[in-house]
Amino acid sequence: MPKINHVVIVGAGPSGLLLGIMLARQKIKVTILDADTKINGNPRAAHYAPSAVYDFHRAGIIDDVRKQGFSPRGVCWRLQDGTFLAGMGREPEQSQYAMVVLPLDRLGPLLVRHFESYEGTQILWAHKVVDVEQDEKEARVIVETADGTKKFGGDYVVGADGATSGVRRALFGKEYPGETLKQQIVATNVYLPFDEKFGWWDSNFIVHPTDWYMAAKITTDGLWRVTYGDDGNLSREEIIERQPMRYEQILPGNPKPGEYKLASMSPYKLQQRCAPSFRVGKIVLVADAAHLCNPFGGLGLTGGFADVGSLYDCFIGIHEDQLDEDILDKYSEIRIKIWREMIDPMSRANFHRLWDPNCKKEQEEFFQMCQKASDDPVWGKSVAEAVHAVRHDFTQYYKNKPVPLNGAQA
Repeated sequence: MPKINHVVIVGAGPSGLLLGIMLARQKIKVTILDADTKINGNPRAAHYAPSAVYDFHRAGIIDDVRKQGFSPRGVCWRLQDGTFLAGMGREPEQSQYAMVVLPLDRLGPLLVRHFESYEGTQILWAHKVVDVEQDEKEARVIVETADGTKKFGGDYVVGADGATSGVRRALFGKEYPGETLKQQIVATNVYLPFDEKFGWWDSNFIVHPTDWYMAAKITTDGLWRVTYGDDGNLSREEIIERQPMRYEQILPGNPKPGEYKLASMSPYKLQQRCAPSFRVGKIVLVADAAHLCNPFGGLGLTGGFADVGSLYDCFIGIHEDQLDEDILDKYSEIRIKIWREMIDPMSRANFHRLWDPNCKKEQEEFFQMCQKASDDPVWGKSVAEAVHAVRHDFTQYYKNKPVPLNGAQA
C-alpha cells in the first residue's frame, strides 16, 4: 500500500514547482503554498546545467523548456576592453542533457501549467507560513492569509521557500549559518546586442578588479542578462540611480541610456550559507531554503534542482516501500556534504576568478583547462558533464534497484 498520500510544499519557486510536478506524476497529492501573489518576475537565474536537465526529463517538461528556450553557444572570459582570455563550448551542445537557457520568469508559468495539469494539485497564493508543527502522523504548517490563520497538513512538509524561508526559520530561528559577502550585485535584463555589435559569445565573464561583470544572452529575441558588482554599502535607491553611469563605465562602446532598452533590474546581496540540517522529522528543506551561494556559475539553482531530484527519489522510495523514512537523514547528510565540498568552494572560486588579484595562479590554471577543453572536444564534454556530480542517486539504496534513466550518470 502506498505510504505517501499528500505532500505540502512551501514555495512556488522553480524547485518547489519541479518537485510538485515530479510527485504529481506519481499520483501523489501535492499542495503548494506561497506567500507571494504570483510568480516572481525579478531578473534571476536563466541557465540550467545538464544535471538539472536530467530532472527536467524526469518531470516531463524538457520539450516545452527547449521549445521556449535555447542551447547556448559557449562561455568565455574577457578583459574589460573585450580582449578574449579563454572560452569553451563554442558550438552548442546537442546531447540529450545539453544546457538550456530560459529565464526563471518564463520558466515559472510553464512549471505552473504542467503542475496544474495533474489531478490532486493546487497552488494557494498569498499564504505565508509563520510556523510548523508535527507529530508521528503528519507535519503541518501554520499560515497567515487574508482570511486569517489556517493550518495545512500532509505526510511531509517541504520548505522550498527561498533564502528567507519561513519553514527554516520555524525550525532553526532567524540564524542562517554562513556569511554575507562584501560585494553586492545588480542583475539587469537589457536589450543590447553584444553578439551582433561586438562579436561576443552567448555568455561572457569580464575580469577586472572593480568593473567585473557577466553578460549573457537569455532569450531568442535578444534579451541579455548583465550582472555587475557595486559597493555593498549603497542603498537599493542609490544602486538603481547609478545604473546608467555603471553601464556607460563598464560595458563595451560605453552605451548611454538611449542606446539600450533596460527591461528590469534587481540588486542582490551575495550569501554563502547552509542550514544546520535539511531534515527535522517530517519536515525537509531544499534549494535556497537549505543553502545559498553567489550566482556566478549558476550553482545555486543547479544545487537546488539536485536537491529536488534527490528528495524525489527518497519520497518515491518511501512511497513504494523501497526505503525507510530514515533515508531522509541520509538525504540531509549527503546534500550538506555536496554543498560544503563542491557548491560552496566552486561558487566562491567562480566569483573570485573575476576580480581577486590573489587568485592569479588559479585563474591561469582554469584558463588553461578551458583551452584544453576547446582543443579536445571529448575531454571538453567530460568537463561539461562533471556538473552531474552535484546530483546523488538515492535509488541505489532501494531494496530493488531500478535501471537509471537512459543510462544517464547517476
